[in-house]
Amino acid sequence: MGTDKKTVLNAVHREMGARMVPFGGWDMPVNYGSQIDEHHAVRRDAGMFDVCHMTVVDLKGARVRAFLSHLLANDVAKLKTGGKALYSCMLKPDGGVIDDLIVYFMNEQWFRMVVNAGTTDKDIAWMQQQAPAFEVSVEPRFDLGMIAVQGPNARDKAMSVMPPELAAAAGQLKPFNAATDGNWFVGRTGYTGEDGFEIVVPESETEKLWRDLAAAGVQPCGLGARDTLRLEAGMNLYGQDMDEGVSPLESGLGWTVAMADQRDFIGRQALQAQKDAGNLRKFIAVVLEGKGVLRGHQKLFDGEREVGEITSGGFSPTLQRSIGMARVAADAGDQLSVDIRGKKLPLKKVKMPFVRNGQAQIEL
Repeated sequence: MGTDKKTVLNAVHREMGARMVPFGGWDMPVNYGSQIDEHHAVRRDAGMFDVCHMTVVDLKGARVRAFLSHLLANDVAKLKTGGKALYSCMLKPDGGVIDDLIVYFMNEQWFRMVVNAGTTDKDIAWMQQQAPAFEVSVEPRFDLGMIAVQGPNARDKAMSVMPPELAAAAGQLKPFNAATDGNWFVGRTGYTGEDGFEIVVPESETEKLWRDLAAAGVQPCGLGARDTLRLEAGMNLYGQDMDEGVSPLESGLGWTVAMADQRDFIGRQALQAQKDAGNLRKFIAVVLEGKGVLRGHQKLFDGEREVGEITSGGFSPTLQRSIGMARVAADAGDQLSVDIRGKKLPLKKVKMPFVRNGQAQIEL
């Protein structure tokens, strides 16, 4: 336990009654009592998450746009206005996913990236290896904290505790855009399928922001609710739904790969070869027809033939059903079953997301 890193909010989580667990080398809150209540708070009102374990990386230099055009599978040419954000995978030459991330265009000399906690060290090492050719500086910002505020009332409650000028700018933001006052940075982004902000502040101001949000009626939430919310929203989790051993084309992330032009990004040739070969595994959404819980690595069957496995699964508090994401063979049919403790139970194949903006998106 003593080896786990702690975010700047660790003491306040404990003070507020959080149950702490190790997560990717960090000591993090899993819930503050009821994971279900936290989940519903985000779907119906407003909840907040400590995401200080994720890493903000500032990329600077005259050729930073060219660098990111080479580094990322999605195309930063789409980012034309200051604060605009893009979701992308960063790939190995063989097409495996090093990480999935969000990148913000601040100006032509400065882009800001937010990367996952468990992959921070390898991400930074990879970027620092690629950056010298473009004379770009890679600056991890370990001096910053980050809080995600999510839910239908999240923006109003968050703006009530922001400096007035920043609150005014934040109120004008379209989804996947950010504003900054030079001290705080607010992105209209998130990982729950609800509206809201991810707010980056100096580490010294993070605890006060957390307490101010709580006082404004925002429910503290842990990793448990974060996982059920992102699963309902059909959002991938790095290390479960994709990793260095699997291509974005087999992870439901083909939409994030921009291959329309001849841009030479790392991994492009491998992805082109995969496309040309065909037979790519499908990434699908499933609902369990009966009782039971879907979990990662459970085997899926088409008749007697094993065709794949659940990558992420769990009970959906919004739908009151067990739901999952799965990777299956290209020729797997629609009549699938899952092996749960030796019993084959029928699955219904559906379209993602399961839930968006608090509403079920699938026919039950």
